Amino acid sequence: MKAIILAAGKGERLFPLTATRPKPLMPVAGRPVISYVVEALKSVGISEVVVVVNYMKDMVKSYFSAERGLKVHFVEQSQTLGTANAILCAREHIDGDVLVIYGDLYVEASAVENLVKEYESKKPDLLVASCYMEKPQQFGLLKVSDNGSVVDVVEKPEEPVPGYINAGIYIFNEEMLKYLEKTPLNPERSQYEFTDTMKLVINDGRSILHYPLSHDEWLDIGRPWDILEANKRALSKMQSSEIKGTVEKGATILGPVHIGEETVVRSGSYIVGPVYIGKNCDIGPNCFIRPYTSIGDHVRIGNAVEIKASIVMSGAHIAHLSYVGDSIIGENCNLGAGTITANLRFDDKTVKVKIKGEVVDSGRRKLGVIMGDNCKTGINVSIMPGVKVGPNSWIGPGLVVYEDVAPNTFILVRHLEFRKLGK
Repeated sequence: MKAIILAAGKGERLFPLTATRPKPLMPVAGRPVISYVVEALKSVGISEVVVVVNYMKDMVKSYFSAERGLKVHFVEQSQTLGTANAILCAREHIDGDVLVIYGDLYVEASAVENLVKEYESKKPDLLVASCYMEKPQQFGLLKVSDNGSVVDVVEKPEEPVPGYINAGIYIFNEEMLKYLEKTPLNPERSQYEFTDTMKLVINDGRSILHYPLSHDEWLDIGRPWDILEANKRALSKMQSSEIKGTVEKGATILGPVHIGEETVVRSGSYIVGPVYIGKNCDIGPNCFIRPYTSIGDHVRIGNAVEIKASIVMSGAHIAHLSYVGDSIIGENCNLGAGTITANLRFDDKTVKVKIKGEVVDSGRRKLGVIMGDNCKTGINVSIMPGVKVGPNSWIGPGLVVYEDVAPNTFILVRHLEFRKLGK
């Protein structure tokens, strides 16, 4: 069995993080999310994969250049015209059973193993991974019969009817090619959707079965807070500490903590796992790193800084007197002294975020800033919950940021008032 990894999409809902990297390379517990997909494929004995690329394709190819134990083919989807079109781009490599999976899924290896077992035991024309959702509006909703057959598919239903959604993993053989080739252009989205391919298969009387995955073993990383959830799940699997760097006397390490090579944890630092810290980092003194935090390589976390349940990407500096909670800080960011990322609303309601111009409820009670790469803040900057900061932006000292900041923006407010002393 071969695999096709779909890694061509731009990931606009993950902006500003995808302004500088493709979504399969989002860091989760110190690794790109696509590495979890690759790990799952290897667990079922798949040694040959086809990677469909487009957006920032060189970065995806660079990742696979270091991947061992896989024969990798790259095909380019010249225009992002939907999943059915993306799979067709790899048609020359489809000559038997094939597993298709999105490159931005966080998926457990056990889930893929069970899917392959189900396919091999029942040999349907198409096996679709599914997951039960109370609110499936963002997904394709599968209508299934009592025996597990898929009888219809509704793409992004308007009515919030609970049901099984299309989880973005498929297994089929080369017979599916003729249906992919017949798939019409969807007039609403101007794409060739695999859900329309499935309808052709159903109308032709062929068998489509679904296999339910649990919420614990599958997560679609579609919006920024999904990255934080995936990071938490991955870190939760840490069983023990791995200390490759130096921990000075007077530092406290509790629970499972990974500390990379050449990293120094200075005296007075207090780290409660599960926590991942990469290579060549300078941590402390006197900082507090709380559970479910991932820190990349070459990061500086300084005096009196508190980091909670966040992702701090490589090259970032948070040197002193700052708080980062439930946030994502991009590469090479520099937070000035006293920078605070607020992660809780005054009214204690869930945090809302603007996604592609639409205000969306994250469903999270705590969510801080989503900051792109190469940003800077001045001293005493406060950023309100759910704010997004575009890459290469600077926020001047003393500001309170309530709204999203566009990329390449410099915000500075300066008010001077002069008064004479005396009478």
